[in-house]
Amino acid sequence: MSNSDNISEPGPVLPDDRDWTFVITEGCVECGFRPFDHKITGDRLRATIPVWHNVLASPNASTRPSRSIWSAVEYGCHVRDVACLFRERLHLMLSQNNPEFDNWNQDKAAIQNDYFHQDPTLVIVELENEFNETANAFDYVRADQWRRPGRRSNGSVFTVATFAVYFIHDIEHHVYDVSHGLG
Repeated sequence: MSNSDNISEPGPVLPDDRDWTFVITEGCVECGFRPFDHKITGDRLRATIPVWHNVLASPNASTRPSRSIWSAVEYGCHVRDVACLFRERLHLMLSQNNPEFDNWNQDKAAIQNDYFHQDPTLVIVELENEFNETANAFDYVRADQWRRPGRRSNGSVFTVATFAVYFIHDIEHHVYDVSHGLG
C-alpha cells in the first residue's frame, strides 16, 4: 500500500521541542535506551541497519499510521539525514575548537526533502551508506579526541563522547518508534 492509498497528502507532524540531552546521563524511559561506552558507537549504529531493512521492506513502509505520525519511510529518511548531519558535526568537533552547530529543523527538512514520497528501496540504500560512513567516522575517533567540545546554538554543550551517546539515542529511539507502531 502506498502513501496515496491511505492519505493523499500528509498532515503536519507534531513538532517535538523537547531537549533530549538528558538521555546522555539518564537514558530514556520511552525507548529503554541506556547510556553506553561511546567507543562502540559505530557498532551500535551498524546494529540498527537490519531493523531498518526489515521495516523499509514492509508493504506498509510508506503508510502513515495517522496523518500526523511519520511512516517508516519518513523515519528512515530522517535517520539517514541525522547520520549525515552528525557525521558533519563530528568532523567540525574534530577539526575546529568548540564549534557551534547551525540549527537543523527536522520537520522543515522532512517537507523540503519530501520524505513522504520517497521510495523505500532507495531510502534503505542511502540509509545504509550514511550509517556505515558515520559509523566509520566514530570508529576513527582517537582516544585523545573524545573530550573535544562542540555546542548547539541553544547552549547545549557536548564532548565528542556525549555527542556520540546523544546521536545513538536518536537512532535507537526511532528504531523503537518503527518497531512499536510508529509513535
